[in-house]
Amino acid sequence: MRITVIGAGYVGLVTAACLADLGNDVICVDIDRSKVSKLNRGIVPIYEPGLEDLLKRNRKEKRIGFTTNLKEAVGRSEIIFIAVGTPPKENGEADLTHIEAVAEGIARYMTSYHLVVEKSTTPVETGNWIKRVLEANARKGVRFDVASNPEFLREGSAIEDFMHPDRIIIGVESKKARDMLLELYRPIGAEIIVTNINSAEMIKHASNSFLATKISFINAVANVCEKAGADVEEVARGMGFDKRIGRDFLNAGIGFGGFCFPKDIEAFIQLSEKAGYDFELLKAVKKVNEKQIPLFIGKIEKALWNIKGKTIAVLGLAFKPNTDDMRFAPSVKIIEKLISEGARISAYDPQAMDKAKRLPEFGKVKFCDGPYGAAKDADCAVIVTEWNEFKELDLKKVKRLLKHPVIVDGRNIYDPKKMKELGFRYTCIGRAS
Repeated sequence: MRITVIGAGYVGLVTAACLADLGNDVICVDIDRSKVSKLNRGIVPIYEPGLEDLLKRNRKEKRIGFTTNLKEAVGRSEIIFIAVGTPPKENGEADLTHIEAVAEGIARYMTSYHLVVEKSTTPVETGNWIKRVLEANARKGVRFDVASNPEFLREGSAIEDFMHPDRIIIGVESKKARDMLLELYRPIGAEIIVTNINSAEMIKHASNSFLATKISFINAVANVCEKAGADVEEVARGMGFDKRIGRDFLNAGIGFGGFCFPKDIEAFIQLSEKAGYDFELLKAVKKVNEKQIPLFIGKIEKALWNIKGKTIAVLGLAFKPNTDDMRFAPSVKIIEKLISEGARISAYDPQAMDKAKRLPEFGKVKFCDGPYGAAKDADCAVIVTEWNEFKELDLKKVKRLLKHPVIVDGRNIYDPKKMKELGFRYTCIGRAS
């Protein structure tokens, strides 16, 4: 099939690359000329495991290309995926101006039938608005369909999630749109759930919000465990064997970050209020998550006695491992707060350093070449992102490099008993330290 993907961000690039790898002819559009130029030269602007090789292979086979020319891309395709950003407004609602602008552009350049698919995370009824924009701007007699096909891609395993999904959701209004999307995804062989557009949009919001709820729940449990003398790791393990609950997303820590969960929860709260329902549960999920960072800062302060004048090694900057995404990363608020209290920060992340250096909040941060460089002469080390590299550190070496054998672990990647045996003063989340 001939496919256009509009937006070359985390979702758009992975979607374009994977659809090309399934044998489709794909063109990816973005307004950022520098990004498009780099992609056409084989330079990938984001880190996602396997993505560079996937794009290289499909560029070589001439199944994928990149352009800033929307008119050309629309003319060459039959299915158009909209994968542009939907950042939050100040009130938490999703900003859909980019989607509206793209829909207007598509309508302007359509001369024959197209299936326009919203891939971006959008509130319920966005599909209806896209349809209205297309109707208002399309040439007379040009037919089209609108569909919703929400993404469930986890950064760090996005290609695996695309090629081997738990399910594929398609929201459609016509048999033709249904048949086209079923044919497109047939090679994947996954369970495909066909519903109406509003339900497909709601499935995305409900899924992300439920996962965020699991994270906040186990973090709340961890806070109780600390006071009650229980171990949240054992509690989560015991809960996870229950098939109704499952072990995924029951990892206590400093809370969820990234672009999806915080934005989607806030948008769902706003959407619910507009519909006349006060989603108190999600408000509590958000509140629990926001409390985790101050609690973590308190652990650092308790471990050091005073933060002012101390050097703190921050290991991990990206919001999660296997990505370079710094959007809504907990490290930003943590480092900002530590600096405001007079700390000096030496930091390291395997992939996110370049993006972190561009953030104004990190203007005073010393960026290091590796975890040992960050730990050298620091008063303590703080684990913010659970990269495998940090799990495999030579802890005896870390102890020698630190001024004091103090580690505050926001991701519970070490065994408290082993850390005590090694002579560390070790603080973690929801476990005996």
